[in-house]
Amino acid sequence: MQKVIYESGMEVCMKKYMQEIDKEIEKQIDKEIDKQIEKQIDKEIDKQIEKQIDKQIEKQIDNQEEIQEEMQENIQEKMQREIQRKKKETDTVILAHYYTDGQVQDVADYVGDSYYLSEIATKVSQQNILFCGVTFMGESAKILNEKKKVLMPDLYADCPMAHMADIDRIDEVRQQYKDVAVVCYINSTTEIKAASDVCVTSSNAVKIVKALKEPHIYFIPDENLGRYVASQVPEKEFIFNDGFCHVHTSIEKEALLKAKELHKEALILAHPECKKEILDMADYIGSTSGILAFAAKSKEKEYIICTEMGILHELEKQNTGKKFYFVGHRQFCPNMKRITLEKVLEQLELQNNEIQVEEKSAKEARNALEKMLFLAKE
Repeated sequence: MQKVIYESGMEVCMKKYMQEIDKEIEKQIDKEIDKQIEKQIDKEIDKQIEKQIDKQIEKQIDNQEEIQEEMQENIQEKMQREIQRKKKETDTVILAHYYTDGQVQDVADYVGDSYYLSEIATKVSQQNILFCGVTFMGESAKILNEKKKVLMPDLYADCPMAHMADIDRIDEVRQQYKDVAVVCYINSTTEIKAASDVCVTSSNAVKIVKALKEPHIYFIPDENLGRYVASQVPEKEFIFNDGFCHVHTSIEKEALLKAKELHKEALILAHPECKKEILDMADYIGSTSGILAFAAKSKEKEYIICTEMGILHELEKQNTGKKFYFVGHRQFCPNMKRITLEKVLEQLELQNNEIQVEEKSAKEARNALEKMLFLAKE
């Protein structure tokens, strides 16, 4: 009996000992669990703090952007008011092409394409003309208004195509064809206009070429426009020049097909400076003003525009509820976009970017421009 009692005592002791060990283990486990929980809680707290900080930063950024936008809007509104005041003070009329920035178009007295602006330039009463466009446009306005001061917001806003015709080549063609008319797109220099018989724009080229008596036409400087005019006047024989507009020739058939695939119901409206493969796909071919007029009259709701994207400003103003798409990001004239509100205001104040043309060349170029204005009205 005593042995049994002894063994039972040992068992009790062992049991208690094991229980103590278990308790200690549980304590250690609990401590470790608590430690892990604390770490997890700390991580969650850190995450929440980071989220709150990120939200605050985002809010501050948004607020800053809103403030900057408001400041920019205020600056623009102030500039617009100052431009309106200055142009009255200086007896200046502002003309702007559809390809300039929308903000510039909004402060202009007249907005249009090359033909419209060249015609308006002969009718305005103001003594000073501030031409928001590229250099050849300012030169044309000066040629038609020799007694007025013609200013440009940026004299470096030039058109590369205007320089893509050659006087020597004109002389060669005249020697080869005695019955040729040199038809000069208005997108050209004063010297090239002076060596030509008549100027044209994309809106009146077909009409004017049909009115000419000469059977041979040397069309300069734009080949694409020349070939389009030739397709509309098959009774005349054309000689072409290799000039081009980098904006319109950048529009590729493959890109246009992709745009049409994305917008199956959209009509394609194309400027005749585009390549033939683009014009062949077009539902309408016309000048900038022609594209605007077509979109305004059409009942369709979607259009793919194949010309410089500055036209979007006027398209959207005239066509609420209609959608307009472009073929690619290269439909952008960097020279037109050199014209800014800041430069417009600066030129109204300084009036030092005056267009100068050589008198003899101006007189000869004036003949070509005035012949265009006359034939376009008939």
